[in-house]
Amino acid sequence: MREYLLTLCVAAAVTYLLTGPVRKFAIAAGAMPPIRARDVHREPTPRLGGIAMFGGLCAGLLVAAHLTNIGDVFSQSNEPRALLSGAGLIWLLGVLDDKWGVDALVKLGVQMIAAGVMVFQGLTILWLPVPGVGPVALTPIQSTLLTVALVVITINAVNFVDGLDGLAAGVVCIAAIAFFMYAYRMWYGYGVEAAAPATLFSAILIGMCVGFLPHNIHPARIFMGDSGSMLIGLVLASSAISITGQVDPDAITDFTGSSRQTVHFMVPVYMPLLLPLTMIAIPAADLVLAVVRRTWKGQSPFAADRGHLHHRLLEIGHSHSRAVLIMYFWSALFAFSAVAFSVNSSSLGIVMVIVGLSALGLLVLLLPRFRPHAPQWAEAFVPPRFRRRRRRLAAAAAAAEQEMQSGEAPVLHGSTAIGDRSRLPDRRPVESRR
Repeated sequence: MREYLLTLCVAAAVTYLLTGPVRKFAIAAGAMPPIRARDVHREPTPRLGGIAMFGGLCAGLLVAAHLTNIGDVFSQSNEPRALLSGAGLIWLLGVLDDKWGVDALVKLGVQMIAAGVMVFQGLTILWLPVPGVGPVALTPIQSTLLTVALVVITINAVNFVDGLDGLAAGVVCIAAIAFFMYAYRMWYGYGVEAAAPATLFSAILIGMCVGFLPHNIHPARIFMGDSGSMLIGLVLASSAISITGQVDPDAITDFTGSSRQTVHFMVPVYMPLLLPLTMIAIPAADLVLAVVRRTWKGQSPFAADRGHLHHRLLEIGHSHSRAVLIMYFWSALFAFSAVAFSVNSSSLGIVMVIVGLSALGLLVLLLPRFRPHAPQWAEAFVPPRFRRRRRRLAAAAAAAEQEMQSGEAPVLHGSTAIGDRSRLPDRRPVESRR
């Protein structure tokens, strides 16, 4: 675990430190497209954040290759090289798209080429665990088609959900944490060495997202752009492919006792191929809805619009930060529910917790204008926006400042002006009044 944490921290540190210089480079290079009709932000923001994320990926792989235990992954498997090859192609495509723009069909073609490069180097799905049947081997053609489809779908799902500050990085980070927990359990809990590459990819992906999020949270100072969204989508897909198609189910049968229990145990692994990704069910659902919506209107599936899930959350009244947090919540609910189900699928408590959290999520979703506030005794420990008294003082100060700028005298008790002596009561003695 310590080596994985070291790799994660290195990827996060390199990504975080590179993002500042990359932002300056993006501004100097003119990678700041004008505001479009579908955009949520109001000021031109530099892109090319994927350059820093790719640096974090390379740094994480480089450090992992020199560690004692994780280093065996590079000598026993060709998957890290396959990941780096495909990621390099996708990253270069994204950089070109962020700067000059690339046609949608060209992007789709390069995505398929990158997936094909990974398949050629061994990162592919070899078999599928089927409920009630067991592991089913795939032919080379079936394996290639399924792997390419999964990579392309995941890349575009993450790319489509990248519409709010910090949304794509946070959602993918949550999915990567869930993948890491599951892969680490298979690697050290069941002794399946083939799960080591997926564990490594997930740890590096967590570091890439964590290192970039401080620069990307609302209000964002830099966007990851297609160079970042497509890159983290490919790394996430590589983790899913490695843990699904490379792990031999027979290796787990020695621990579970039967093939049926093994297939049942691996449910959270093969479910991503059917949904296609349970771990990123929200981006996948957004992708499917976008394709159906645009096709129904007679538009291209790649035509941009303001019909995504995060756009709808803003339209019903949620703030930018609240919309992002809602997407985080549902992504975490899907991802960690799958992990919990793999640990104990027969537990009624897990089902009740999932149902309760779903009800809570629906309640928050239906209250877009509800502003939570902390009790008075806890106001010192929460951000200022959750302090009721601080909000009142800030509102009063803003109103007073606005009145002063408008040239009007401040108002006392809502009606009496200090400068208007005619409205003040006459406090002279009665004799002097006469």
